[in-house]
Amino acid sequence: MTADLGQPPKAPVMADVARLAGVSKQTVSRVINGSPALRPATRLRVEAAIERLGYRPNVAARALVRGRTGVIGVISGGRGHFGPSSIQRGVEQAARDAGLFASSISLDEITPELLDGSIEHLRRQLVEGIVVIAGHDDAAEVARRPSLGVPVVLVEGEQGRTRWSVGVDQVAGGRLATRHLLGLGHREIAHVAGPRGWFETRGRLEGWRSELLAHDLRPREPVHVDWSASEGYAAGRELARDPSVTAVFAASDQIAMGVLRALHEAGRRVPEEVSVVGFDDLPETGYTIPPLTTVRQDFDTVGEAAVRLLTEVIDGRTEPSAPRVLPRLVVRASTATPHR
Repeated sequence: MTADLGQPPKAPVMADVARLAGVSKQTVSRVINGSPALRPATRLRVEAAIERLGYRPNVAARALVRGRTGVIGVISGGRGHFGPSSIQRGVEQAARDAGLFASSISLDEITPELLDGSIEHLRRQLVEGIVVIAGHDDAAEVARRPSLGVPVVLVEGEQGRTRWSVGVDQVAGGRLATRHLLGLGHREIAHVAGPRGWFETRGRLEGWRSELLAHDLRPREPVHVDWSASEGYAAGRELARDPSVTAVFAASDQIAMGVLRALHEAGRRVPEEVSVVGFDDLPETGYTIPPLTTVRQDFDTVGEAAVRLLTEVIDGRTEPSAPRVLPRLVVRASTATPHR
């Protein structure tokens, strides 16, 4: 004897909601789409029926009717790095808050070929626009192309390089870090810069250099490394041999952590002999030895600004826009007045 397992329960449809609420399907549709032209009692009755039945609107069908999918694409470069991954989470949360779906792609590296392939993949998903989280020259060149077919907002893009971008004011962040060290009395401030080709690298370096020049100090040659602690360590070993250096501004917290270890191994005490400032405010920076002074970026606000700008562009905004979020300095125990 064969057991009758039965059929899976049928998902409720709009007609079921209308029948239970005692209204037409058109009225149910108006409730779902937020139409204000409804009596409050009717709206409440329909919403109660939706809740009781567990009805979920057919998103694809609604998109066809409205000519909108409600889906945006998100491309993030530098998978595993704190900044891009934090901004990606901020964008995805902001999209959910705005009632949008986010389809995300994370890339290990940024190249025109990978970006082109990612954009085409998202276009096949009928996204209405794309947020690209990659402050890199290659990303700017791709985002500038008029043939993309969908609007693109570049996060951490250099102002003037693309039509629409958002990001942190990196120059202001570099100036904050350097001004803090100058205020403590440091005059020989080294900068361990990020890799070439990144807008964040150029902005932070410009802030450091311009603040020194404003105080009639000649900037020394910056040391360029990638964003890793290992290369920060290598740069720190070289700087530890120079007794004239009393402060180091590192372009990221990971770089700064490498510098801290190198100085410790060389017997250069932090902050008694050398002060160190990072950039990003990683969760770990409050637990290094000593706790790291750093420049905090508000990644959630950047994500919200990116989604807000993208939705404005989707809705018809045409003029260029590049809002910037101000960073702030977080002072901890890695910086102090230099010992004479």
